[in-house]
Amino acid sequence: MTRSIVIAGPGSGEGKTTVAIGLMAAYRSLGYVVQGFKCGPDYIDPTYHTAVTGRPSRNVDSWMCAPAAARELFERGAQGADIAIVEGVMGMFDGKEPLSNEGSTAAIAKLIGCPVLLVIDCSGMARSAAAIVQGFQSFDPEVRIAGVVANKVGSRKHFEMIQKAVEQMCGIPVVGFLEQGAELVLPERHLGLVPSIERGELTPFFELLSERVRSGFALDRLLDAMGTISSSTDESSLFIGNPSPPKVKIAVARDEAFSFYYPDNLELLTHYGAEIVPFSPLHGEPVPEDADGLYLGGGFPEEFAETLSQQTEALESIRLAVRRGLPTLAECGGFMVLTEEIVTRSGAGYPMAGIIPGRVRMQGKLAAFGYREITGVPVNFLIGSGEQARGHEFHYSVYEPEGHDEQPLPYAYITKGMYGQATEGFAIGNLAAGYTHIHFGSAPWLAKRWIDACLKMREQHC
Repeated sequence: MTRSIVIAGPGSGEGKTTVAIGLMAAYRSLGYVVQGFKCGPDYIDPTYHTAVTGRPSRNVDSWMCAPAAARELFERGAQGADIAIVEGVMGMFDGKEPLSNEGSTAAIAKLIGCPVLLVIDCSGMARSAAAIVQGFQSFDPEVRIAGVVANKVGSRKHFEMIQKAVEQMCGIPVVGFLEQGAELVLPERHLGLVPSIERGELTPFFELLSERVRSGFALDRLLDAMGTISSSTDESSLFIGNPSPPKVKIAVARDEAFSFYYPDNLELLTHYGAEIVPFSPLHGEPVPEDADGLYLGGGFPEEFAETLSQQTEALESIRLAVRRGLPTLAECGGFMVLTEEIVTRSGAGYPMAGIIPGRVRMQGKLAAFGYREITGVPVNFLIGSGEQARGHEFHYSVYEPEGHDEQPLPYAYITKGMYGQATEGFAIGNLAAGYTHIHFGSAPWLAKRWIDACLKMREQHC
């Protein structure tokens, strides 16, 4: 039996991430197997989760995936865990639009059948915390708030005042607190944050947070307040049939520069017959010679641009793999590395694989952010004309196809977001590349399509 809880807050900045990773670290230190999840498409918070739980964190997203598919992926991801902790996004009822719960943490909590632990920034308040909790309890009674965390309290006595008020007025337990203190402030998000997490630089912070949670939370009481996960159906809409034995090998770039992959994508590929073979371009590893396909995921190649540019053997192997027709999907960071050059924020330029004409240039502000509805085009081997999938875009760089203004380059997709429709990426032969991170849960046939393309390419070379 897997217990589960969703960590939510009245708004951003209340301390959801701090509490979520603190609970994950604390329960793991007590011997529990903990699985982390993140509402929405974010990659950075799941990196925290993975670091403290030792299990790949997963996204639960009811927009990129149909609701039934999102629930299936949640249940599948929680298998083998004692506790599933789901970190929410924004305020609990903030989502796609102001008139419904669509896309919100509350919608996810109802979809997966999990109670909520509400985290409140209690600095500067006492009894008023009960009014906030009451408001959230009554706003949507179908969302069950099972407990409260008092974050940023001034002292244990301050916490006890809040605890008495909330438990008397709201009838739910206040299960823990964290005191104000600079040592418990998460590092600000920046382009080098994920690599620093993966290098273990934040391990002392995670250990401190675990200790504070163990001393300030009634962890047994919270465990009793959690829900349990039960399978909603025995039939899968995504992983159809029995797993196929490996039929092809897909090389996947995995290192500090390439780390953004939805685990569900890799598992769907594996289910339908792909053997995932990781390699590290950053550390000079070439594309494996027996690879039938190539996956260049997102990450932060700009943080390692100088080192990557010096890995001439690895870049040449990528160049040759694409040119000889290996079915290749490159997303965001992978797209950047396939261009001629990455120009960092300092203005320094570093040569890359040179498959895609033009360069990408880093800038200090976000260039694009948000959900994307993807429509394929005839030249895209993976998503053909009129076919659709869903994904997400988040990047600080801009692509500059210099010298190709008169004759537009072949784009990979038509994407639709909050601000309208645009052409995106680059496609030619068996290469589809662009900034959008595609979630295969939105279109599970993508995995089979890619594997079929790999088989066809292998037959042509025999």
